[in-house]
Amino acid sequence: MSHFRPIDRNTAYLLPPSVEEWLPEDHLARFIVEVVDGLDVSQLEKAYQGRGSAAYHPALLLSLLVYGYATGVFSSRKIERATYDSVAFRFIAAGSHPDHDTLATFRRRFLDELAGIFVQVLAMAQEMKLLKLGTISLDGTKIRANASRHSALSHGHIEKIEAQLKTEVQELLALAEQADRADVPDGVSLPAEIKRREDRLSAMAAAKAKIEARAKERFEREQAAYEAKVTQRDAKAKKTGKKPGGKPPKPPAPGVRATDQINLTDEESRIMPVSGGGFEQAYNAQAAVDAGSLLVVAAAVTQATNDKEQVAPMLAHFAALPKSLGKIEQLLADTGFYSGKNVAVCEAAAIEPLIAVARDEHHAGWRDRFTEPALLPEDATPVARMAHQLKTKAGRAAYALRKQTVEPVFGIIKSVLGFRQFLLRGLGQVAGEWRLVCLAWNLKRMAALRLQG
Repeated sequence: MSHFRPIDRNTAYLLPPSVEEWLPEDHLARFIVEVVDGLDVSQLEKAYQGRGSAAYHPALLLSLLVYGYATGVFSSRKIERATYDSVAFRFIAAGSHPDHDTLATFRRRFLDELAGIFVQVLAMAQEMKLLKLGTISLDGTKIRANASRHSALSHGHIEKIEAQLKTEVQELLALAEQADRADVPDGVSLPAEIKRREDRLSAMAAAKAKIEARAKERFEREQAAYEAKVTQRDAKAKKTGKKPGGKPPKPPAPGVRATDQINLTDEESRIMPVSGGGFEQAYNAQAAVDAGSLLVVAAAVTQATNDKEQVAPMLAHFAALPKSLGKIEQLLADTGFYSGKNVAVCEAAAIEPLIAVARDEHHAGWRDRFTEPALLPEDATPVARMAHQLKTKAGRAAYALRKQTVEPVFGIIKSVLGFRQFLLRGLGQVAGEWRLVCLAWNLKRMAALRLQG
């Protein structure tokens, strides 16, 4: 008598099998289909009007992409393959198999519409009593661009390559004019070699023009900031009658720097320092996370290597959220976001800023955790008021929430889901893909919160 269960792959089912029966009731795929079916996708449907052949419904394609990103399957080819191999993907696709080109085209075509879908999901989370805005943690993380940093060229290096290519073109033209071409190696086509170098020179010229345009924009931006600082110092000197302390601001230098770079694969990406040391061709992905639910309430992407200028744009995203979602009362952020201007814009938006002024020292004395700072004078500046609040017990407790909200979200997205590199290129496309990532995270998180409730 056998001690093993029988293996039978040949007996047919008496009735046709149903994929519906193969997934547990609390499966993430069921939840995503349920949520997406409840969204208003009429804007996506309108884009299909006038087509000659029947298309896959946008809700089906959106559900496939969201479930893919929520489970670490980002490639459209892998999603297509999963509609054959995975029960969950087959369930979402209702037994159909959209090809990878259909999925990739849908993703590129409707990235802008994802902003509206993103807000609809937040509204649904509120209806499910999973989201209640109040305290928000803001942070940024570097995510690799779909381009190698070895594809980047600096302005100085381009000029060296141009000089070399021009010399080679002149040499090849001279050889082409000789009646006796004994010096030309066998198999070399002089017209083809000349054209190849001329094409590269044309590409180098276009790259230089773009670098020079960026340098001009940078100078105008830095000049405006310099003039604002000079005006502020002059006003302070006139008011106090004393010469302002510190070094006067240094005027920016116009023109291109030899180190200014452009990437030939994704010219809108930038070389950025990454955690752990080193540099990568990357984008700076920003996320504002609700402290109570860990849901992302706003997502953006910037080319800036630091976070200093990202508070005001994120406040604009907050202002665009429906009033029905509630009022954001407190913003938590680390030292990378600190500046007097950022504190002021938060207060102007009636949001209490808790932005670390400096890094906390390790192993601080135990008494510091149980003492309150001295009272502030009534005429204290916004920065002084915030720094004082961060030293209070309530302020320290509130700021401590930052590390256990936005940082775990980034950690799960990058280490658990495995999203460490964008598939799309260009700032606009990348921003849309980051919204798709955050949308997938929100649905994954909502599914977990629903089970906890």
